Amino acid sequence: MTSLLPAWAPNVHPLLVHFPIAWWIGAVLADLIALALPRAAWAETTASVLYPAGALSAVAAYLAGRQAAATVHLPGMAHAMVLDHWNWALGTTIGFALVALLRVWVRLARPHAPRRVRVALMIAALAALVGLKETGDRGARLVFEQGVGTASPRVDR
Repeated sequence: MTSLLPAWAPNVHPLLVHFPIAWWIGAVLADLIALALPRAAWAETTASVLYPAGALSAVAAYLAGRQAAATVHLPGMAHAMVLDHWNWALGTTIGFALVALLRVWVRLARPHAPRRVRVALMIAALAALVGLKETGDRGARLVFEQGVGTASPRVDR
């Protein structure tokens, strides 16, 4: 049976994990533009779409990561690192999901929310970005220091 995954991908997690990173960073940048340029309505709309898209993709990446850990070789020292990565990923996903829910709620309830509300949401999103950075660092250490998920692809002859 032919796999839908490329030979270099041991599972779907490395293919999914970059979507929430890109969408959340894009959402925060759009938020910053919307705060700096109040007439840039497109930026507010963009952020309101990117936060939920990032949250949904983060749930998919988290679940794929949990499944991936059961299918790849984990060196002894990596087990504690995987647990740490999971915990950061779960906390970050919950944090951004809350920001996304609040953003959508504020957008629907008060399309022209007061600046202080938008600034408070921006501060929450920036705090969640710290979690994103920590989660990414831990995932990168698993790959680049421990070699998790980096088995050489098999060559069929």
